[in-house]
Amino acid sequence: MQQNSESHAQYIRAVRARRLRVIITVAVTVALCAAYIVADATGLVHGVITTDPVSVRTLGAPQETIPAADFPGRADTGKTIDTERAQTLVDALTSADGVGSDVSVAIAQTDGTIVASHELTAPREPASTMKTLTSLAAASQLNMGSTLATNVYVTNEDPQSASIVLQGNGDMLLSSGQSDPNHVNGRAGLATLANQTAAALGKRGITSVKLAYDDTLFGTQRYPERVGENNGDNLYYTGVSSMAIDGGRQWNGNQPADPDLFEAYPPLSQNTAQDTANMFAAKLRDAGITVTGGVSGIDNAGHDKLAKLEPVAQVRSATLSSIMRFMLRHSDNTLAEEFGRLLAIHMHEDNSPQGATTAVRRELETLHIPTGDLQMADCSGLSPGSHLTVETLVSVQERNLTPGNAVAAAEGLSIPGLVGTAEYRLASANAAGLMRVKTGSLSQVTALTGNVSRQNGGVAAFSIVINNPKDVTKAKAAMNTFMAGLTEL
Repeated sequence: MQQNSESHAQYIRAVRARRLRVIITVAVTVALCAAYIVADATGLVHGVITTDPVSVRTLGAPQETIPAADFPGRADTGKTIDTERAQTLVDALTSADGVGSDVSVAIAQTDGTIVASHELTAPREPASTMKTLTSLAAASQLNMGSTLATNVYVTNEDPQSASIVLQGNGDMLLSSGQSDPNHVNGRAGLATLANQTAAALGKRGITSVKLAYDDTLFGTQRYPERVGENNGDNLYYTGVSSMAIDGGRQWNGNQPADPDLFEAYPPLSQNTAQDTANMFAAKLRDAGITVTGGVSGIDNAGHDKLAKLEPVAQVRSATLSSIMRFMLRHSDNTLAEEFGRLLAIHMHEDNSPQGATTAVRRELETLHIPTGDLQMADCSGLSPGSHLTVETLVSVQERNLTPGNAVAAAEGLSIPGLVGTAEYRLASANAAGLMRVKTGSLSQVTALTGNVSRQNGGVAAFSIVINNPKDVTKAKAAMNTFMAGLTEL
């Protein structure tokens, strides 16, 4: 009996002890949770709770609103075009004031049938409509969902003689600041890369480095042979490069509020990789790393050594499809040449301007685009000496109307009345939102190519190239009227 009483007493003590431990544990847990909530709310730790003011992104005042046409419904790619009405549009354009006699026009259905035309096979200089050929070829071969990395490698970890290399892989839309997820131009930032690098160096006990940069990606040939003839004051082209800040644009304090939206053509630096490396050195210093000596490029042998290392820091560009959209809407000649070069490397052609045009032509032929009279002086249309027919141009746009893996070539086209180089080319509010186009302009060239959603639910592709217009302003107005008229077919 005594033994049972003692056992019962021990049991009671054990229960009470367990209850006490539970009470203490709960109390401690509640206290810790409360402390965390307070720390989180006051910003001492990073979590989902905060009393800090929320940063709200502000947008500028909207531009003039243009009402869109009635939504035409799902596109009926099989709905044919009235050939007589189409030819009437063509005839009105070719006889319009200011157009002149050196004009070619084509209207096509999605099955490739040319329903109306004028001088379909006459070779003409295309200006920037050449970019549509480059875009289709590049988007058909490259992984348009991929991005371009800008890397930093530590090549010597000795704190007394440490050295690093900044390596570019083609991102010519870097920013000097923090990486910006809300824009294409500046998606990857040098300040972000510098902060990552400083953290990696700190773990190695390194506070001072020698900096070099790797700009070997595109070899030594960066300029199409005659591009300088149409590049006065370096406003329209800088050599393709492994890296550049804002495409090399020298705004001199007048940069736009939105890095993706601008119309001006500031001078372009012709030393974009060196500029980028110098800016990266400045950002490293801001991050607490001393950069000793000058900043210079490495050769191919130095590049090969990097292949054996892992980067200690990296930022990535927007996707290639986003960069292509930026290129088409700004008619960026350098980025067009870069897409040609990336295609040449991918297709194992020569890493040169000539290799790029060869790769584009080769892929177009694979896609059954007619190239018999195609002559490419470059991939952008800036260099004099290019010729093509509107049959080639409209075939590219007809291809854009069919499902496939090259959608980036169509998605990036300008929208008249809304965005891109065709923003001011809308002739009728009834056609708003129904056209996707690429413009082309040189001193003696005005061109337009694209595709339209017809108001009756059908679609159409078109191309116009005018060389030596009598009055370029009147010629463009006639082209705008023609383009809007296509939506009514």
